[in-house]
Amino acid sequence: MSENNEVSAGVVLLSFLTGAAVGAGIALLYAPKSGSEMRATIADFTDDAVGKIKDYTKEAQDKIKSAVEEGKGAIAEKKSILASAIEAGREAMQMEKEKIARQK
Repeated sequence: MSENNEVSAGVVLLSFLTGAAVGAGIALLYAPKSGSEMRATIADFTDDAVGKIKDYTKEAQDKIKSAVEEGKGAIAEKKSILASAIEAGREAMQMEKEKIARQK
């Protein structure tokens, strides 16, 4: 359950950063600078934002992969336990059948 919260927090953080980048870009457009200065500032800011978004996306993907692998391991473990329980139940049923057959 905590992995889901981490992924959700990552998505929220990524959304926040994207919104902040868009807001900062709009703010830069209204700043009193020359066109070439403004384009350079926007290009630098965009490069930084894209780099950060890529980093956060990679981090979120790694967390998701880790959660999936942990889930696969837990499923395999539960499957093994269930198979053992079913086999024990079959053996117990067979023993009871043999016990009933001997009583007749």
